[in-house]
Amino acid sequence: MDKTTKEIIWGQFGAAIDTLENAINNCSDDLWLDKSQKHQYWYIASHTLFWLDYYLTEDTDKFKPPQPFGMEEMNPAGVIPDPPYSKEQLLKYLEHDRKKCHDTIFNMSDALAEKKYEFRKATISFAELLLYSLRHVQHHSAQMNLILRQRYDIGSPWVFQAKSNLYDE
Repeated sequence: MDKTTKEIIWGQFGAAIDTLENAINNCSDDLWLDKSQKHQYWYIASHTLFWLDYYLTEDTDKFKPPQPFGMEEMNPAGVIPDPPYSKEQLLKYLEHDRKKCHDTIFNMSDALAEKKYEFRKATISFAELLLYSLRHVQHHSAQMNLILRQRYDIGSPWVFQAKSNLYDE
């Protein structure tokens, strides 16, 4: 995969991560822990970051999220972490994922891009899984922004491209 293609993918993937960051930062303390929501706001952010981290992992058998995060998302019973993760913890996880995503994209070889990945009941390439992950981040960012709009009439600005390429390349 050439550098230009990687820059394009990062520009859009980074924008999705920036959109998630905006949604986390715009959440009030009362909404963060509001149990009247089917899925608490903090949990949507946690779920999104966990799966982004997981899908960016080449060898998922060796996957382990950074502390203090656990493997609850893998539990078929749907166990939700208790106590809830704080905004600060999730923003730190977001930075971890942002760097991992950037590095994965810019270090991806053609062999890795084409590597077959067993995903649910399908087999897809790692490159397609990367785009799937982008869509997953954007989906939940939009969900969180809709909650903010409905609850507080807070809008989130459109993020056209990643705010940073993280490094001078």
